[in-house]
Amino acid sequence: MAKSRIKELFTDKQVVLLILVVLASLVCLSVFGMSQGLDLKGGSLLQLQLEKPVDKGTMDIVTTVIDKRLNLFGVKDVKVRSSGDQMVIVEMADVTPEEIARLIGNPGTFEAKIDNVTVLTGADVESVDMYTLEDTTWHVPFHISPEGAKKFAELATGKQGEAVEMYLDGNLIDENPPKLSAELATGNAVTELEVTGGEDTKEDADKEANEVYTVLKTGSIPVKFHVAGSSTISPELGKEFLNGAIIAGLLAILGIAIVIFLRYRRLFLVVPIFITSICEVLIVMGIASVIHWNIDLAAIVGLIASIGTGVDDQIIITDEVLAKQDDGDNSKAKRRRRRTRNRLSVKNALFIIFASAGTLITAMLPLTYVGFARGASGIGVLSGFAFTTILGVLVGVFITRPAYAKFVEIFIR
Repeated sequence: MAKSRIKELFTDKQVVLLILVVLASLVCLSVFGMSQGLDLKGGSLLQLQLEKPVDKGTMDIVTTVIDKRLNLFGVKDVKVRSSGDQMVIVEMADVTPEEIARLIGNPGTFEAKIDNVTVLTGADVESVDMYTLEDTTWHVPFHISPEGAKKFAELATGKQGEAVEMYLDGNLIDENPPKLSAELATGNAVTELEVTGGEDTKEDADKEANEVYTVLKTGSIPVKFHVAGSSTISPELGKEFLNGAIIAGLLAILGIAIVIFLRYRRLFLVVPIFITSICEVLIVMGIASVIHWNIDLAAIVGLIASIGTGVDDQIIITDEVLAKQDDGDNSKAKRRRRRTRNRLSVKNALFIIFASAGTLITAMLPLTYVGFARGASGIGVLSGFAFTTILGVLVGVFITRPAYAKFVEIFIR
């Protein structure tokens, strides 16, 4: 009898789906790893104050350029968000405030001059190709607009051999600027140019080329600003919290197991609830690893909240089935009637669970929208909590809860 029930359980499509998704999540975690948020692995926070209040359109341009510039420069785990109409908050992992301030602390204005006359600006740049290195010399090819090419040709005519001084934020890029070639001094418009420079070491050359490439690629920030404040977040705080969260989570699971055992006096009900909760955590973390969702403190709280609702739902399923049980005859006909009642009870419980999940998700959507409306890199703490909660609830109602319901339907007879 027990073997037939176990076989029936593990051949059910809901249980098979749960097993496959858990295995897939474990594979994803091993391949992609888990992205930790700033508050867990440490990093830096910068407060940038604009020189004057700006409207929403200008603020969106500022945050977009900063975000794009940091991503192109290779900074990982960046969150850029506005705070009011004059402040921008930048959060980054694995970098110091000084490194980031050097890159975004200025608008990123590019100019090329011949005989102290500006012949080209960043506004003339249409596209930028990836930079190349030749030992300690670097080259950043770029394409300018037809109007920019015409202006450059007119101002450069007859100036063969003159130095082309290139400036970034008013600072000369190369102390030994390149000379204007004969083909660029003929007066013919050319749309393909390049910025060149050199450093003492290949590492410094690569660093400078990447900075010039990034600024040209992202354009200028439309308003001046200064660094109003900065701070470094130690990863030790995150490690301590993570260890504490793991211990608290284990204690919570143990407490839930004790409560469930005292309620039902059936040990075999405690184990599947425990296993289902663990599976739910693994699936959510697997999905997070695939979409590169950062697990931070807010996400952990959201995950705990979704697990809590999961245990509530499993209690609803169990109570709904047990309420329809009766004692007495254990004949085949009686067992068939019990199975039918179990199936109906599970359907009623799942209806309640889906309705409850819909209400919870609807309540969380405004918080999620508020964060995403600020841009993909500006997701706030509350929206991070809401998104993880919604993800956990969806995993529960479509994968883990139905699998537990099938267990209850088969084994409680």
